[in-house]
Amino acid sequence: MTDTKKAHPRVIAFNYILKNSQGETLDASEPNQPMPFLEGRGQIIPALEIELSKMSEGDKKNISLKAVDAYGEFRADMIMEVPKEELAHIQITMGAHLQLQLGEGVKVVKVTKISDTHVTLDGNHPLSGVDLVFDIEIMLVREATVDEVLHGHAHGLHGHAHHH
Repeated sequence: MTDTKKAHPRVIAFNYILKNSQGETLDASEPNQPMPFLEGRGQIIPALEIELSKMSEGDKKNISLKAVDAYGEFRADMIMEVPKEELAHIQITMGAHLQLQLGEGVKVVKVTKISDTHVTLDGNHPLSGVDLVFDIEIMLVREATVDEVLHGHAHGLHGHAHHH
């Protein structure tokens, strides 16, 4: 007997307001522009996707995620001290974000300290160590189009957006 219940991936579009546990707003979707994502492709925080995939169009929910289930705990080992001369080719300012080429990938780090000889770079996600609270409203749930499944992402709300 074949299992015919292999779920076809869906596109789910949602409005959100993201707050920290103190109730300060950190981020929000644009008015009238819900954020679409394709299920199962790791495009949003996995723990959030699990919750969203249980919801239906029109549902509203408040979802709290511990830091460990969101962007991870703050890790001291993600902080590096780099001799200034290694970064001499870059304009460095406090709080600036730099993109470092590390092997295959690019790592975004934040300048957290500048001394006479060294620059301290923090590679933690800005929201690491932060418990997150999402106010969610599901605006749209539909089956993904063939193109979307092939390309691995949602093509706008209704599946018709074209690549530029």
